[in-house]
Amino acid sequence: MKIVVLDGYCLNPGDLSWRGLEALGEVTVYDRTPESLLLERARGADAVLTNKTPLGRETLAALPGLRYLGVLATGYNVVDAAAARERGIVVTNVPAYGTASVAQLTIALLLELCHHVGAHGESVRRGEWTASQDWSYWKTPQVELAGKTFGCVGLGRIGRQTARIAEALGMRVVAHSRSQGIGLEALLEQSDVVSLHCPLFPETRGLLGASQLERMKPSAFLLNTSRGPLVVEEDLADALNAGMIAGAGVDVLSVEPPTEGSPLFSARNCLVTPHIAWATREARGRLMEIATKNVSAFAAGAPENVVN
Repeated sequence: MKIVVLDGYCLNPGDLSWRGLEALGEVTVYDRTPESLLLERARGADAVLTNKTPLGRETLAALPGLRYLGVLATGYNVVDAAAARERGIVVTNVPAYGTASVAQLTIALLLELCHHVGAHGESVRRGEWTASQDWSYWKTPQVELAGKTFGCVGLGRIGRQTARIAEALGMRVVAHSRSQGIGLEALLEQSDVVSLHCPLFPETRGLLGASQLERMKPSAFLLNTSRGPLVVEEDLADALNAGMIAGAGVDVLSVEPPTEGSPLFSARNCLVTPHIAWATREARGRLMEIATKNVSAFAAGAPENVVN
């Protein structure tokens, strides 16, 4: 079986091994694949693995020999799954590999908003503590989470794990999903922290815009480690700059990598990290293992984690 990995660098920048995949066939790994080279690289492959390189209907039509498409992620909107199904191409994803890591980064953003540990550490390095007249000082308000309300939007694996950590911090958890929990408006009004853990569908795109942000407490924090387009970024920046909410921590943006001048880069008390919640070595190792098992299962005639 000829296997082509179109964009393997983010999954494996050198600290993991492709040996498991190489045991299944002839493997070619590209760090990144620009659109201009996609067909040239994928042509003749029986199996193609992609993370963020898109494969739409026209591309699939130009690859008549393709039998398998493995998405190196949980979300698979980068692939036209319906077009693949029409052509008899099996599409799989990798679920549940990053639950612990994403929940951990979500809480890390929250704790940084509460304490701004990095800024205080840099302050000490600059000599501000040495020059201080007092034995203690703080440059931002310090926030205790115990007793406050954590609003979890989405109750999948990651949402539930994040909620468990919030409870361990002494927070009261309320939740909203399509099938259970309280209404979104009630959650926004009650919560001291709103954390997004829902998938991106047409109905969830722009889930939080100006009218929803207006319902949040002025002291509340917003967290998004799910999908960038869930939030209208211009509206979030406006809400932060106007003091409508107290702060935000986001690991995802609507365009990645972002264009220069994203409104959140200069927004008041807004932490933006470069989509790293999934990137612990442990999580990437699980992703590699499951992706390899997906290819193996397909080769054995019993595909797993099929999404189309």
